[in-house]
Amino acid sequence: MGISRRTFLKGLGGGLTALGLSDVLLPRRGWAGFVHPAKTKDAEKTTSICPFCGVGCGLVAYTVKGKLVSVQGDPDHPINQGSLCSKGQAVFEVVTSPRRLKKLRYRAPGSDRWEEKDLEWGIKTLAQRIKATRDANFIATSANNVPVNRTEALAAIGGSTLNNEECYLITKLSRALGLVYIETQARL
Repeated sequence: MGISRRTFLKGLGGGLTALGLSDVLLPRRGWAGFVHPAKTKDAEKTTSICPFCGVGCGLVAYTVKGKLVSVQGDPDHPINQGSLCSKGQAVFEVVTSPRRLKKLRYRAPGSDRWEEKDLEWGIKTLAQRIKATRDANFIATSANNVPVNRTEALAAIGGSTLNNEECYLITKLSRALGLVYIETQARL
């Protein structure tokens, strides 16, 4: 007697189910029967927020001795409840990619090449340029001789990765400089 179509499908379904549950039921063993430890076993757990869009999905970053070893969705986060989109799943690569810039690069006006500079030089240069632009374009009074104390030559823009405290500090600094154009763009 041959095998019927129904018996074949039952056997196929049972086999696929057993194969799918093998990772759950049977521990993974290496060549010598050694059970490989999870890469997050002794790692330090830190919660964060995905930097890609304005949804604010929760992430859990695992580090060992300061080195990132894994990033997963936060199952306790009320927004994503542990799930991540394709961009959120790629956040590990953003941090660990060998193509990621780790030093300040500067290209002088008119130059055709990039130079590596130290961070102190970059912060000092940026502060000097902000002050020079503000001083050159500062408006103390309006056309009606009303004090306005502002500059329209600078702007501040925030992104989705900023938390409330960072937004507060950026806004305070921007207002202290006299900036009028302060905005946020959650898709950055």
